[in-house]
Amino acid sequence: MIHFRNDYSMGAHPAVLEALCRTNDELTIGYGCDEHCESASETIRELCDCPGAAVHFFTGGTQVNKTAIGAFLRSYEAVIAPEAGHICVHESGAVEQDGHKVIHCPAPDGKLTPAILRSVCAGHTGEHMVAPKLVYISNTTEVGTVYSRGELQALREVCNELNLFLYCDGARLGCAMDAGDTAFEDYGAFCDAFTIGGTKNGLLFGEALVIVRPGLQRGFRHNMKQQGAILAKGRLLGVQFTAVLEGGLYLELAAHANRLGQKLAAGLKALGIPLSVDSPSNQIFPILPEAVISALTEDFTFETQGPAGEGRTCVRLVTSWRSSEEDVDAVLARLGELL
Repeated sequence: MIHFRNDYSMGAHPAVLEALCRTNDELTIGYGCDEHCESASETIRELCDCPGAAVHFFTGGTQVNKTAIGAFLRSYEAVIAPEAGHICVHESGAVEQDGHKVIHCPAPDGKLTPAILRSVCAGHTGEHMVAPKLVYISNTTEVGTVYSRGELQALREVCNELNLFLYCDGARLGCAMDAGDTAFEDYGAFCDAFTIGGTKNGLLFGEALVIVRPGLQRGFRHNMKQQGAILAKGRLLGVQFTAVLEGGLYLELAAHANRLGQKLAAGLKALGIPLSVDSPSNQIFPILPEAVISALTEDFTFETQGPAGEGRTCVRLVTSWRSSEEDVDAVLARLGELL
């Protein structure tokens, strides 16, 4: 079975495993207070050009989103998010469990704009309604699109205008930087807080939260502890992030995933298969006849997104740091036989 279901089911990159094995017999302070986590934190601060940032390590994306958003907002404050956003669709109401309404907005390409934010804030006034306070974006988005540097800057400017926090879910941040024109330092410059995803880019598990705004940093580890988010063997996270961030491996792995994703997209287009969105990254969304999908599942694993009319369904094919040229060639060849 050839895997296109996601970019997190595979194990760790060999460099990560080697680092974990090399440090396995070390005895360190627990709970992320060890030298490996501090070293990884300092590397992140240098990459993002934000020396005053607080860096915290989490095991997964839902955990970090729930903990961060819950800590940053007052009880009556709300989140603005695109309707396809991870916190809207794939986190089982984790943010809302803490009492924060998520205002989800139509965004066909998965991206929020200054006009959307102004419209939402204009429609929420007075003490009888929740107060929009935090803007949630993801880069790449859930539909594989990418915010440019200019778009991030425009969101920063409108957030300043409307007194909003800007938070970026960077579960696929490496793919976003490779596919677009942003770099680590842009997130340090434009976001109040953001994450650097490792689970989907070579780590066994792990997300790094970078809190840039000083006012959001105070007491944050108390919030982490309340959410069960402080890992006793926290050094395992620091070791892994150091292994991929020092030397540029993080971006190399993302570039590989993107390159194969774009090879897949080009091959699908050559076969005359329509795509639901023009994704420049590693998530590709072809629209296929249901009979073709049924036959394809005999040899390939992937997710379906939903009906696309006239007996067709949109599916998601995801490439990863571990995908191969042969994987892409195989699925394209099989589709050529079925169509």
